[in-house]
Amino acid sequence: EVQLVESGGGLVHPGGSLRLSCAASGINFGSYDMSWVRQAPGEGPEWFSGIRSGGGVTMYDGAVKGRFAISRDDANNILYLHMNCLKPHVTGLYWCVSCWGPFCSRGQGTQVTVSS
Repeated sequence: EVQLVESGGGLVHPGGSLRLSCAASGINFGSYDMSWVRQAPGEGPEWFSGIRSGGGVTMYDGAVKGRFAISRDDANNILYLHMNCLKPHVTGLYWCVSCWGPFCSRGQGTQVTVSS
């Protein structure tokens, strides 16, 4: 059974930083493409970052490029997201997604709130 467990969310002031983690189990983590998705209050889910299996290719939505960094530790089955210069509009529930071809799973998410 695939399990993805996110952590690291919380309340942060505008301009602050957070590091999210996604611990994976039940999959051959290194073979999976991984992504981060955010859902702001009252809105639909929005993909904003991904990393291919092997870690050689990373992808970002233009709104976060340069401020967020996705990475993976295949030895320990963990996906990371470093977020800098946080702004209030990125408040929302953040979850990770694992995909192997058409087979995808998601975690329950971790809440990120950016507020003064």
